[in-house]
Amino acid sequence: MNALQLYDYLVFLFYFLIVAGYGYYVYKRKQVQSVSASHDYFLAEGSLTWWAIGTSLIASNISSEQFIAMSGNGFKMGLAIATYEWMAALTLIIVAVFFIPVYLKNKIYTMPQFLSQRYNGNVAMIMAVFWLLLYVIVNLTSILYLGALAINGISGIQLDLCMYGLAFFAIVIALGGMKVIGYTDVIQVVFLIFGGLVTTYLALNKVAELNGQTGMVEGFNYMFNQSGDHFHMIFDRNNPNYPSLPGLTVLLGGMWIVNLNYWGCNQYITQRALGADLQTARSGILFAGFLKLLMPIIVVLPGIAAYVIHMKGGLQTEMLDADGILNPDKSYPVLLNLLPVGLKGLSFAALTAAVVASLAGKVNSIATIFTLDIFKKKINTEASEKQLVRVGKITVVVAMLVAAVIAPFLGIDKKGGFEFIQEYTGFVSPGIFAMFILGFFWKKTSSNAALFATIGGFVLSVVFKFLPQLVNLGFLSDYGFATLVEQKDKTMAFEIPFIDRMGFVFILCVLLMVVISLWDEKRGIVSKGLEVDTKMFKVSNSFAVGTLIIVGLLVALYTIFW
Repeated sequence: MNALQLYDYLVFLFYFLIVAGYGYYVYKRKQVQSVSASHDYFLAEGSLTWWAIGTSLIASNISSEQFIAMSGNGFKMGLAIATYEWMAALTLIIVAVFFIPVYLKNKIYTMPQFLSQRYNGNVAMIMAVFWLLLYVIVNLTSILYLGALAINGISGIQLDLCMYGLAFFAIVIALGGMKVIGYTDVIQVVFLIFGGLVTTYLALNKVAELNGQTGMVEGFNYMFNQSGDHFHMIFDRNNPNYPSLPGLTVLLGGMWIVNLNYWGCNQYITQRALGADLQTARSGILFAGFLKLLMPIIVVLPGIAAYVIHMKGGLQTEMLDADGILNPDKSYPVLLNLLPVGLKGLSFAALTAAVVASLAGKVNSIATIFTLDIFKKKINTEASEKQLVRVGKITVVVAMLVAAVIAPFLGIDKKGGFEFIQEYTGFVSPGIFAMFILGFFWKKTSSNAALFATIGGFVLSVVFKFLPQLVNLGFLSDYGFATLVEQKDKTMAFEIPFIDRMGFVFILCVLLMVVISLWDEKRGIVSKGLEVDTKMFKVSNSFAVGTLIIVGLLVALYTIFW
């Protein structure tokens, strides 16, 4: 039933009052500092603990695209989609060891600031405008609209009301600044994980009932026995889902570009750690890595459970869209509608927590980039700290309202789920990551090379995308780098999987950036290197132990579910 009962609303009200009340408490306690220092407002400088940083990273990352779209991929292709989450755990360790020390050593607070400091103002301004457009038009609208669709499907509340309710809740949290976001994210993650685990337990219990049993373990065992093909992490070339996750290159190729760019070169994410000292930042990021290992249990297993129930004759009409076509992205909302009263309210709160935390984090990053990298540098260079905070708050409201107004007109619900988001973000990720990684560790990297990566990386991605329409790429299929895919005109053509495509574009960008930089050096153009000391990369014993535990768990998981 697509409706909430009284007890569901009471559970949700309890969640709302706790988050809003605690956020107000944090805001009032630090109000003097928040209105007098822009770095405190945008970065919560020096005030977030390791556990607040770690939970805030997860709260900002997990949203409707995971709960809805990744669960849908669990229905469609199984546990393999968890590679995005599990490889992120290892990526976070790399970011903590090699990226964060460089940012903190050079007192970098925003990604455009890094580009300005390392290259020049033109590169920084181009990317600042690009990130603002991307965050508002793509990310903010997607989180808001997909979240509203999910909540509408669970509660029956009107779609527009869901969307504006989420926007209002996120604005309330975001106006308090990064400190309020960081500490309320702790509560958001508690609801997210606890509510998500309850949903997973009940979903697996539903599966167990198909075999006349009860319990989570029995449900998992039955699910594993009935759908063993949904429990392989690495696909072979004959698997129909190979183009989405192309075998070993998931571990050795473009998936690294996806993760390292997202976790290491993304204002929305790195902002959580940039206001802390190195030890606190590293501890928080390591904690986020452990939480990442848990996420597939919450967002992938329910999708597989829905698949098994569907294959056994259940959810036959519930999984269909308005056109009567099977829609895997309906897996999670459909499962929530099977929950008993009260627990449905808890899962509803968990989903809302995921969406609101992501919205608040994203809109704070938008405000940070606009205020510190555009307003202060180009519009009012003499702006006081109080003015900067005021501009940041206005930006929060304006950005969220713009997203709410344009979201219904973008056809977001008709463009696919998690895989679509990853593929089309991948048009810009290789060039951006090449620009960052060379900027970090090769002092000769020039501004012209960075400009090439910004524009040329996107152009190369587009060329690789449409290359199958011009050239027969069948010769690459022998090496696993091309598969037959149906085109829009219903013809078949060999296409490079988008993860492999990202790897190829990244390699080309790096090679051409090296050539351009060496040419600039011959012409006497001096590049600005960052301050890098190898001692910065030394980690504490506790961090090393935590790293070994995560690596050991990942090796075990990939060995068991290979």
